[in-house]
Amino acid sequence: MSGTTTADSGTPRGARPDGLAEGLARLRRALRRGARVADPGNPLAVAQLELLSALTEHPRARPGQLARLLHMRPNTVTTIVNALAAQGLVSRASADGDRRAVELTATDTGQQAVHTWQATNAALLHLALSTLPAPQRRALTAAAPALDALASAVDRLADIPPEPPPRREA
Repeated sequence: MSGTTTADSGTPRGARPDGLAEGLARLRRALRRGARVADPGNPLAVAQLELLSALTEHPRARPGQLARLLHMRPNTVTTIVNALAAQGLVSRASADGDRRAVELTATDTGQQAVHTWQATNAALLHLALSTLPAPQRRALTAAAPALDALASAVDRLADIPPEPPPRREA
């Protein structure tokens, strides 16, 4: 995304059809790596932090709702929730009207872990942005609303069930 060209085509990286996806994936990996360096004492895995983030946005969510929201298997959500509950980051309560169902909430400590993670990422981004030339900083700042809209569009598409494959005639 730095304007470099690819070795195989000589095309600017951002000009390839998959350049945006590749650039976003690289940015996400770089942020994860950078956040680990900036906050080496954070014991939580990214999946745990993403689940906690979802709970701060959707308090009292049920495990099945989280599985659908995060596109995780229900048993994976259960494993993550058990680990987070053992650390005092998630609380469980019986659902209103259905004592068999469980609702989950990020505890104050869990919410603080999310805020710390978000602040670490924001500080890392601000520092990285400060190293870029002014035109690139302006372009990235101007792109923020479009990136937010793109994330919302991807979320909407993720909520649409895939169409079944066409049936083959025998």
